[in-house]
Amino acid sequence: MHILVLQHAPAEHPGIFRRFLEEDGHSWDTVELDQGAQLPSLDGYDALWVLGGPMDVWQEDEHPWLKDEKVFIREAVEQRGMSYLGLCLGHQLLAEALGGSVGPAGTPEIGVMDVQMTEMGATGIFMDDLPDRFACLQWHSAEVTKLPQGAEVLATSPDCAVQAMAWGPRAYSVQFHVEIEPDTVANWAKIPAYSEALEKAMGPRAVDRLAADCDRHMDEFNRLAERLYMNWLQTSAKA
Repeated sequence: MHILVLQHAPAEHPGIFRRFLEEDGHSWDTVELDQGAQLPSLDGYDALWVLGGPMDVWQEDEHPWLKDEKVFIREAVEQRGMSYLGLCLGHQLLAEALGGSVGPAGTPEIGVMDVQMTEMGATGIFMDDLPDRFACLQWHSAEVTKLPQGAEVLATSPDCAVQAMAWGPRAYSVQFHVEIEPDTVANWAKIPAYSEALEKAMGPRAVDRLAADCDRHMDEFNRLAERLYMNWLQTSAKA
């Protein structure tokens, strides 16, 4: 496959998914929207991945490219039927692009927390062979507040109803993070918006404590990431 990857912060790249893609011989092009890069034509791409970022989906005045990005996502998913994977901000952008809504989280989730699969998630392809409940990294202060028409919730948590979502046979997204690597927390903590939210949620030495918590779960995170990646590839092949 040839994948187009939309990034919103240099440090927030596909993480461990890069290793999986390389091992399987897939190729990808990265577009750094926050750095002023222009959206390319979707021609020639088999899939669209949209990653996380410190901005919110409604901050179109501060980040004017967000408006075009939503139109771009809608074209890819709704009009072209392309395979899609969204992580965190990419999850929220998919919801808005397809007619759903995103707003400030009632309770921001920051830290290693559990996610629970729904019945739909447990019986579908994307989350096949994942535990019914699993730990993952959360780092978000916004959430999907209204699903797009036709969307299905695949995973949930007490403070965030839409932790994973499917729309049609080829578009999948997750609010949480499993793509992380050993240096992810340290790199993301250099982003002011992330470090401020982290310290507010976890207090002094938050970076060190979160990094240590992630290290304890890293093998589990990596297994979950590989399983989700393989499942996503299967959904792409079946479409």
